[in-house]
Amino acid sequence: MTKRIAIGALCYLIPSFALGFVWHLIAFKSYYEALAMYRKDVIIPFGFLSMSIQALLFSWVYARVFALWADVKLRAFGYTLFGALLSWSFTTIAVAAKNVMSSVPDYLLIESGYTLAQWVIVGPLTVGLLRRSQSLPAAPA
Repeated sequence: MTKRIAIGALCYLIPSFALGFVWHLIAFKSYYEALAMYRKDVIIPFGFLSMSIQALLFSWVYARVFALWADVKLRAFGYTLFGALLSWSFTTIAVAAKNVMSSVPDYLLIESGYTLAQWVIVGPLTVGLLRRSQSLPAAPA
């Protein structure tokens, strides 16, 4: 079980961090600068720590809930929808409610796009890789 949690966490962490770095700090950097809501010296290790915690928790939920679903397509859809909605609630809606920014609608648009892109990658990747790892032996207790 521990190996599956680690694989699931990496399925979240690697694409989420890579996409997040490129999305926020390269591809849409000027868009976020126009929103005037981020610090000039983004603390990347904090972002990585935050995503690492999320990765472990999402992986744990996947193992306890979604991995038990027999239909693989339904499992991928359910996990992707769950992850996207939960992520959207704390990375988009809550941030828009609390932070000062030049345009809440613009922020909602760009962050909703990121969350959708993130989970379209993370959900199927997690299901695909963990489906292949079901034959892995469980870690000793």
